Amino acid sequence: MRLLGKTAIVTGGGGGIGRAAAIRFAKEGAQVVVADIDANIGEETVSLIHEIGGQALFVNTDVSDSQQVKELIQLTTRQFEGLNILFNNAGISNSEVRSVDLSEEEWDRVVDINLKGVFLGIKYAVPELIKAGGGSIINTSSLLGLKGQKFVSAYNASKAGVILLTQNAALEYGKYNIRVNAIAPGVIDTKIIDNWKQNERKWPIISRANALRRIGTPAEVANAVLFLASEEASFITGATLSVDGGGLTF
Repeated sequence: MRLLGKTAIVTGGGGGIGRAAAIRFAKEGAQVVVADIDANIGEETVSLIHEIGGQALFVNTDVSDSQQVKELIQLTTRQFEGLNILFNNAGISNSEVRSVDLSEEEWDRVVDINLKGVFLGIKYAVPELIKAGGGSIINTSSLLGLKGQKFVSAYNASKAGVILLTQNAALEYGKYNIRVNAIAPGVIDTKIIDNWKQNERKWPIISRANALRRIGTPAEVANAVLFLASEEASFITGATLSVDGGGLTF
């Protein structure tokens, strides 16, 4: 078991990539704290982990709220006596409209969750990781954090920011044996692409717009997250790992 005895937090752990990673961590021996703004799906992930004999706890958390993130970290360290891994995964997209038609309120909400949420996770987790002698932080960026796409300006900008924030944190905290990396998923079969699936004209194109000519699964992304969380990635930090079927090069 690659994470035996480790404690991990997964934000946005109620579904999609977050749920897949939380379950994968648990299978590898980690104690998992599932954080999500939706209590129903968060508790469901915890139940799935319990069903396979794993240890898990749900904490209702809005990652854009500083106090809630602080309390998430505090509760985790009280419950499991430390923290070793943080997967900053919670995120949302924005309405597909031209930049000038996107409301300021929606811009703020997307950036608050996707980028500020990662910042807050790092801010409050790093002191605990230092106490533990080091650890791993993995941040969810996106293929669209590496290249632009029409009509998703807030999402593009927030996910690009995650990559530079990842590099910044890696440089600052490497001396404490804390590794900070990002993943950049392409089109993955989660709720965030439900609207695309309903578009009979665009979906056949979008679903094959990479070298492998298919969309990915949450489990495939979770495998990459597990690698970065584990000691197998002990000399990797400040990196962004594309998990996109070759979408960036397509």
